[in-house]
Amino acid sequence: MGGMVLITGARGFIGRDLLRRLPRSGVRVRALLREPAEGAWDEAVICRLGAEAVADRVVEDVATVFHLAGIAHTWGRAREMSALYRTVNVKGTAALVEAAARVGVRRFVFFSSVKAVRDPGEECIDESVTDWPADPYGRSKREAEEIVLEAGARSGMRVCVLRPTLVYGAGVKGNLLRMMEMIDRRRFPPPPRVDNRRSMVYVGDLAEAALLAARETRANGRTYIVSDTVPVSTREIYQWMCGALGRSAPRWGVPVGMLRAVAAVGEGIGRATGRAMPLNREVLGRLLGSACYRSDRIRRELGWRPARTLRDALPEMVAAYRDRA
Repeated sequence: MGGMVLITGARGFIGRDLLRRLPRSGVRVRALLREPAEGAWDEAVICRLGAEAVADRVVEDVATVFHLAGIAHTWGRAREMSALYRTVNVKGTAALVEAAARVGVRRFVFFSSVKAVRDPGEECIDESVTDWPADPYGRSKREAEEIVLEAGARSGMRVCVLRPTLVYGAGVKGNLLRMMEMIDRRRFPPPPRVDNRRSMVYVGDLAEAALLAARETRANGRTYIVSDTVPVSTREIYQWMCGALGRSAPRWGVPVGMLRAVAAVGEGIGRATGRAMPLNREVLGRLLGSACYRSDRIRRELGWRPARTLRDALPEMVAAYRDRA
């Protein structure tokens, strides 16, 4: 995979890891940024995806595009974020992939999300499930996927869509970081043993999947879920985090009935005050519910294999958390 590589979202959690793994022999990296910044790339170009046109100079001389930039899913704010999702995730992706096709970029790897299809409920689903999601974020990612695949089919550019599950690793933010912080401060009571199944993937394994998708011609026009082989339960995540933080995990768990009662109260307070409570029905659903996805296709077609698990990655995650504290 020689020549110029363009990365959008190069400053983000996944982008930084991908940048470190790119082969530096014969490869130059151009970062597409929203504002000037320093980083481990060879050159940078400024463009606000979705807010302005993508000029040819952004993708000139580029052989491969890794498109990671986008507005991430925000729990509890889906409707108010709907317009922004469409502007950045849909219009921004469309402008970038059209410019890439126009100037003759050879490969385009799009980082989508498992949210681009319906919620799996208690199933463990794969790419054969094509039902559209109900929420605005998921719909924006699905629309962007279809734009990328259509542009590839029309132009002859090799395109591939990756749907990562929840991504973990040193420097992670979001819910995993908040959970780690709350456990460390003894503010996260032990969840019940409900045997839910949640799929996740290590950031470095996701980056390797992207490099494979760019190299392998078999990935052209394909959509791949990227996930660890074995899903984990919330209780397992809690216990492993306790161990990595040097804390003893209690043997007991908060009863499900009690959590539902507190969540119902939180829901009522949230409606009355207009402020989301720490525990409401949506939060409880994420805590106790399943989100299970199968990555058989990418393992079968490209030979991708996850090398890490959450349990063995937690020490480095805790070390990064401690360094920031």
